[in-house]
Amino acid sequence: MREMMVKERLEYYAEITEEALDKYLPDTQCLQSSVIKAARHSLSAGGKRIRPALVMEFCRVCGGDAEDALPVACAIEMMHTFSLIHDDLPCMDDDDMRRGKPSCHKVYGEATALLAGDALAMLPYQIIAQAALKKRLDSEAALKIISLLGERSGIFGMIGGQVIDTENEGKQLPENILLEMYRMKTGALLDFCCRAGCIAAGAGADRQLAAGEYAGRLGLAFQMIDDILDVTADEKLLGKPVGSDADSGKLTYVSAVGLENARKEAERLTAQAINALEAFEDTEFLIGLTEMLLKRNY
Repeated sequence: MREMMVKERLEYYAEITEEALDKYLPDTQCLQSSVIKAARHSLSAGGKRIRPALVMEFCRVCGGDAEDALPVACAIEMMHTFSLIHDDLPCMDDDDMRRGKPSCHKVYGEATALLAGDALAMLPYQIIAQAALKKRLDSEAALKIISLLGERSGIFGMIGGQVIDTENEGKQLPENILLEMYRMKTGALLDFCCRAGCIAAGAGADRQLAAGEYAGRLGLAFQMIDDILDVTADEKLLGKPVGSDADSGKLTYVSAVGLENARKEAERLTAQAINALEAFEDTEFLIGLTEMLLKRNY
C-alpha cells in the first residue's frame, strides 16, 4: 500500500514539475534557439525528479501547500541538470549517455552544451525571485532560499565537491575525505531541497535543522547506492554504461570498503534518515521514498 502511494505521489510531483519546466523554458524560435533546445534536451531526459518531490513534500509536511513550492522545485531541477550537463563534458567525466539518452554535448556540441548548462545555473535565481514578485512566495522566504541555493550549489557545496572529485581522480582517498566529497557533491543539493521546502512553508529553525539532518544521511546513502549500482546494475535500466567510475579511475565508496560494507552503511544511514523524520507529521510518503531509494535498481 505504501509503495503504491509513494509511486503515485512521486508521479504527480514529476508531472507538475515537467509541466512547469516546459513553461519556464518554452521551445521558442529565436536566434539563440540552439541553446534553448540543448537545455530542454537535458531537462526532458526524465529521471525520477526526486529533488522537486523533496521540496514540495517538505513544504507540505510543514503545513504549506506543496504546489506553492513548485517554482523552487523547478529551480533545483534546473540546477541539478546544469551539473549533469557539465559533468558529462569531455573535460570532466566524458560520458556519452545520460538517463538513456545521448549526453547534451553529443547532440549539440561542447560549446552549446556548456552554455546550456550555464543558462540552467542562472535561471533558478530568476524563477525564485519572480515567484516572490508575483506573491507566490513570501519575499523573505525567497531571499533565504536564494541564499541557500547559492551556498549549497557553490564552492562550499556541489561545485566544491566536484572539485575534490576532479583533483583526486585515481587517488586513494581516506574514507573521511571521500564522505566529505559526497556530502558536498551529492548531499548539498538534497539538503537544499529539504530545507527550502520548510522555508517555503514558513517553518522554523528546528524543522529546518531536522530536514537538514534527514538530507545529510539521505545524501550519503544515495551516493553509496549510486556507487553500488555502477558495479551491479542492468545497463539498460541505469541509462549509462555500468562500470564507468572504475573505467575512469574514480575512487568510490565501494572500491574503498567493498560492496557488502557499502550496502550495510547505506542501510544504516537510511535508518538514521528515517529517524530524523520524527520531527514532522504525516511522513509516510517520505519514509516510503527513503526506503525506495535504498532499494532502487537504477
